[in-house]
Amino acid sequence: MNEKENKNRRDLYLKIRVSREELDAIDRKFRNSGMKSRSEFVRAMIFEGYIVQFNDEKLSEILRLARNISGNINQIAVRANSGGRVYENDIAEIKEGVNKLWQPLRYFQSLLMTLQH
Repeated sequence: MNEKENKNRRDLYLKIRVSREELDAIDRKFRNSGMKSRSEFVRAMIFEGYIVQFNDEKLSEILRLARNISGNINQIAVRANSGGRVYENDIAEIKEGVNKLWQPLRYFQSLLMTLQH
């Protein structure tokens, strides 16, 4: 056997314990990955994968801001559909909410950009 074949030979086993839920999650992610074998998938996750921790406070802020904007848009839509007027103040309020939403979104984008190879 030449050196390259010997280097790529996988004759050792790695055994880990997982719960049923963890194994189900691994299998679900494996199926969605499009990879041919679970071993290939696990190796890819170990050597090329990332562990990403998000700030729950920032995620909650994004969700809160998005809900506020959504509520404002729905109120304007109801008013407009019932023959009422849409005021400049309504649009300004939505724009302000969108601008506030961009700050935490940019924060997460900057975190994700650091993950690129």
